[in-house]
Amino acid sequence: MKYHFKVKTTASDLWQLSMYGTYTSILGVTNAVFTAAMILMAVRFFPGAGTVLKVLLILAICIFPIIQPLLVYLRAVKQAKALTQEVDLVFDDEGIHVSMGAQKEKIQWNAVKGLNKKPTLLVIYSSAQHGYVLNNKVLGEQKEEFYNYICSKLNVKK
Repeated sequence: MKYHFKVKTTASDLWQLSMYGTYTSILGVTNAVFTAAMILMAVRFFPGAGTVLKVLLILAICIFPIIQPLLVYLRAVKQAKALTQEVDLVFDDEGIHVSMGAQKEKIQWNAVKGLNKKPTLLVIYSSAQHGYVLNNKVLGEQKEEFYNYICSKLNVKK
């Protein structure tokens, strides 16, 4: 079997990856608890609070659902600007063939560190901190078939 994708990682892809990582961890639970607690405090104290306290309550409520995602997106935009070239990925029985401009690399299947499937993304890790992000638009109709193929090559349970 052989799969071929041309990938241009966007700020949206990086943002989604970061947000999935944050909100599916203990950090995400902490963020949700903090936000819920701030909403409850606002409901309780808002009517009798002064202007400064009202502003602080509203700001505290906005930290995790609005401000943090916005800051993460701005960081993703900066990271995406550094990724100027399209990456050509070919997956076959020998491994992953990566081409970016004149640079070429072959990654053997036993060197692949992991696979992470999210609702809108599939990430194939070439090291503990680096990987290739394939979004649903790139994968198209063959998303599940490709995921099953990668799982079989990495001996990963689905």
